[in-house]
Amino acid sequence: MSDLTFTLEAAETVEFAATPQLVFRLRISQNVAADVQQIQSILLRCQIRIEPTGRRYNARAHEPLHDLFGQPERWSQTMRTMLWQHTNVVVPAFTDSVVVDLPVPCSYDFNIAATKYFDALEDGEVPLRLLFSGTIFHETSDGALQIAQVPWEKEATFRLPVQTWRKMMDHYYPNSAWLRVRRDVFDELTAFKRRAGIATLDKALSELLALAEQDPEVIGALK
Repeated sequence: MSDLTFTLEAAETVEFAATPQLVFRLRISQNVAADVQQIQSILLRCQIRIEPTGRRYNARAHEPLHDLFGQPERWSQTMRTMLWQHTNVVVPAFTDSVVVDLPVPCSYDFNIAATKYFDALEDGEVPLRLLFSGTIFHETSDGALQIAQVPWEKEATFRLPVQTWRKMMDHYYPNSAWLRVRRDVFDELTAFKRRAGIATLDKALSELLALAEQDPEVIGALK
């Protein structure tokens, strides 16, 4: 069967999609065995992991990363590889090599560890490891179609520029951040907005933060 090599060449923003999305340019190459003429297709699955120990962090990242890893002096014990995304792609027929677009949907939900991690970084690169699996459909020299599995040990590494992720989120949410709250909290916030005659939820939150800074006990009295 074919011996496949996976190489990530680039990452770009998908400009028109329903939700934020990157696309990874993935090159798949094979050393063709004597009895294999052509790969007809690959149903490729990919697990993308973030390897946070593969880069350095400046002092500005210590506070935003506290939720994930605790105090910086404990990071050697608390920093672990984290799952970012599962994705898949159908690879077309090829003989020597092919480049395919691997879609990577990206959430802006700050309840997700990967989102917190990306947002905590200002610059540099995020070390990624991609683990591949799937089904290969290939021809033998006599024209017979055979099926094989992508070996579990097949993987690739990539250093994703932080600015690529930030520019993608700025494209989909310009000058904004996505905030999810419980329904009862949302109802309380909108009720406060109406009572106070405030036009927007942004302004209501700003007013509440200002009140809390002046007198924390005021917030309880507003309910």
